Amino acid sequence: MDIVSKADRSRIMAQVKGSKNKSTELVFIQLLRSAAIHGWRRNYPLFGNPDFVFTACRIAVFIDGCFWHACPKHCRMPASNRDYWEKKISRNVQRDRVVNRELKRRKWVVIRFWEHDLKGGRSFSQKMSRLKRIVQQANPM
Repeated sequence: MDIVSKADRSRIMAQVKGSKNKSTELVFIQLLRSAAIHGWRRNYPLFGNPDFVFTACRIAVFIDGCFWHACPKHCRMPASNRDYWEKKISRNVQRDRVVNRELKRRKWVVIRFWEHDLKGGRSFSQKMSRLKRIVQQANPM
């Protein structure tokens, strides 16, 4: 049972500023550097606000949190206020689809990593190989 009113709780929560997934982005930066992948930018003004953008080869990279983007392996809905969370996360997934479609329409390559991908594994290796291959084709040495 909450001790503040619903309106007060909403006001309080609206003041909470997230770190945007800064810790996962910092891990990804280290992974990019260790793979010798260069040419990325953060906070680039592009539709959908990708976490990393490679402007020379038109790649938009998103690092999706397992909870917020409904990872089939790791997303577990909270028991309380379940209807709210299902709608919230469903809207996030729908927005991801719209962003993917729009960026592809604009001739951008979209690569999405799950938060858990950053720990390694086959899926991560495949995505990083694809990313490196596209970047190298755009910037031959």
